[in-house]
Amino acid sequence: MYKEKLEIILPNVQKPARYIGGEINSIHKEKSKIDVRFAFCFPETYDIGMSHLGMKILYSLKNNVDNYWCERVFMHLPDMAEEMRKNSILLYGLESLEPIRDFDFIGFTLQYELTYTNVLAMLDLAGLPVLAKERTDTHPLVIGGGPCVCNPEPLADFFDLFVIGEGEEVNLELMKLYEKCKKEKKSKAEFIEKAAEIEGIYVPSLYETTYKNDGRIEKITPEKKVKKRIIKNLNEAFTPEIFVVPFCEIVHDRAISEILRGCIRGCRFCQAGFIYRPYRERSEGKILGNIKSLCENTGYDEVSLSSLSTGDYKEIENLLKILTDYTNKNSINLSLPSMRIDSFNDEILQQVKSVRKSGLTFAPEAGTQRLRDIINKNITEDDILRGCKIAFEGGYTSVKLYFMLGLPEETDEDIEGIKILVEKIIELFYNTPERNKSKAISISVTLSTFIPKPFTPFEFEPQLSREEIIRKRKYLLSILKNKKVKISWSDYNASILEAALARGDRRLGKVILKAWQSGCQLDGWDEHFNFEKWEKAFSDCGLDMSFYANRKREYDEITPWSMLNMLVSREFLIEENKRAHDMKTTPSCREKCASCGIGGACSERKI
Repeated sequence: MYKEKLEIILPNVQKPARYIGGEINSIHKEKSKIDVRFAFCFPETYDIGMSHLGMKILYSLKNNVDNYWCERVFMHLPDMAEEMRKNSILLYGLESLEPIRDFDFIGFTLQYELTYTNVLAMLDLAGLPVLAKERTDTHPLVIGGGPCVCNPEPLADFFDLFVIGEGEEVNLELMKLYEKCKKEKKSKAEFIEKAAEIEGIYVPSLYETTYKNDGRIEKITPEKKVKKRIIKNLNEAFTPEIFVVPFCEIVHDRAISEILRGCIRGCRFCQAGFIYRPYRERSEGKILGNIKSLCENTGYDEVSLSSLSTGDYKEIENLLKILTDYTNKNSINLSLPSMRIDSFNDEILQQVKSVRKSGLTFAPEAGTQRLRDIINKNITEDDILRGCKIAFEGGYTSVKLYFMLGLPEETDEDIEGIKILVEKIIELFYNTPERNKSKAISISVTLSTFIPKPFTPFEFEPQLSREEIIRKRKYLLSILKNKKVKISWSDYNASILEAALARGDRRLGKVILKAWQSGCQLDGWDEHFNFEKWEKAFSDCGLDMSFYANRKREYDEITPWSMLNMLVSREFLIEENKRAHDMKTTPSCREKCASCGIGGACSERKI
């Protein structure tokens, strides 16, 4: 136990509350009664990881089993890591303050490609070999899950297995199997072989990739596909009634309740919209009960509804009425993120008027109707202006707008369309008689670079070159010069690296290793990101970042992730890509089934 050592070093680091554990509602167990110990690692800082709903769900789920103990572990910032190394402190779990190298499982949730070097940094700080082939039966099993494992291949060298899909059921199945194998004194290899038989478990060591002379994949063997796990009935899925309450401020410091899973929309660039299918909703009663439990057990006075598109909840107005009856009575703020502009209406506005008016965020993604149809956004300019008018009449004076640069088929006319749309919104504000006249309008325009992701209709598309993205950005800046508009944009270096890692194959494992060995970590942070080191790592390994990011993929090309079955068929993705280039839209799942391949998973459900 590191308690005494931590008392010495914590005064030397920023935000020591990140590293001490012992928070309200954290779960402590008697080690002698535990059969399986699980270190749940979030490869980002405490402030970010403690905001993540998936971690809260799986932490409570595993700890609900008496003889299992799940502890939280987060990425340490350089000041803390340095102090730990100087004082011989290995990476530890926040509940026991004991080194995680003595646990049975080390599980990483992989939410963002630019955290991959953090995984290696955490394994190293734990005193473990980072390469799976160098770990023995005396070391914990290292497993991964989360959205990034829809292409786990760049990380295949570092993990024993991956959980594909939704984790609530499969995690417990995996731990039960391990408990049985442990009692029978089975080897790690024997356990992994049995684990591969569980639906939703991918074991990279059981697969092999060969390559053509041009760098593309020739074949992946065996051809057996791993089918993702889904929770069929969201009402019956495990829902935590209690959250750990942090000592220090975190990014989203509030209660969170998941109201639906999946998406009915089918935006062609959006990975989450496809990999989280099928669409499922929780009942109003379950949601209200969950919110009551969380607020009563944590003391939070703000609750957020979690989903990919809150406004798509089938009875959203009735749900909000039920929830606001409770939240208003108990002085609790209700936050509605992920609102599509076409689902924002007067009824929703009236229900959430008590929420602090910090501004609204909408994502048109493209400036013209032609390009919005290509990406299948399925909103019109009238939808955008109507939503903004409702917001202005409700007293809002600040609007954030998200657009993408470099979308397939994008032209300079589409860039000019961003300017025209923003100017129409400004004009609308001043032509709205019921607006808040005490303040001027403020519009924030955020430009992100399009990143092609696996299991989307745009997985075949190239990412635009740096030169072309910069040219498009400069063009917009030259024509949109309104003092009421603030424009920001993403870093292209981070975007091309994200694209390369997202669509990469197993050969990128040596690049990730080389980058980490050269000092790369916390790559998602501007102050720590070192693109030159990544470029050198690619070059030293004889690989080209643009081969993965800036190259168009053919429909018949074997992808690194082709051994996974995410339920949405490849034939559907190809058809949607063709429809995009033909400027044809596909209606939402609620309007008409598009035969995406989910099939029986949706057939019994009235979306």
